[in-house]
Amino acid sequence: MAYLKKSPWLLHYDASSCNGCDIEVLACLTPLYDVERFGIINTGNPKHADVFVITGGVNEMNREVVKNIYEQMPDPKVVVAVGICAATGGVFRECYNIAGGVDEVIPVDVYVPGCAARPESIIDGIVKALGILEEKRAKMKGQEGSA
Repeated sequence: MAYLKKSPWLLHYDASSCNGCDIEVLACLTPLYDVERFGIINTGNPKHADVFVITGGVNEMNREVVKNIYEQMPDPKVVVAVGICAATGGVFRECYNIAGGVDEVIPVDVYVPGCAARPESIIDGIVKALGILEEKRAKMKGQEGSA
């Protein structure tokens, strides 16, 4: 993992999951897994977030909410889809109101598989997302210098 100049803030949103992945995301914040050792801070404000962690499949009622949250986040930003429902719609894929995975609505950078995804997998996905975030920051900085 690259050295980060700023503690990354993450925003967690439950699109429409069974809460299995949500419980595992919250387990990452407990002392047993301690995701804060990477300097990660959990926030409720998309305007402060660098990493968007989303669980559950996107349905017709929250499609605009997911887009709105994503658009409120400052660039650069990274999206982590946690669980099979966030990746493909999972067992709910054939339901009348499920649009599918998160990538049907917004671009996704990292997929964390599982039903429910284990905290170790979620932390690994977030660490990968931090590497992507640093790449995006470096690219933005390079574009600003050439402009």
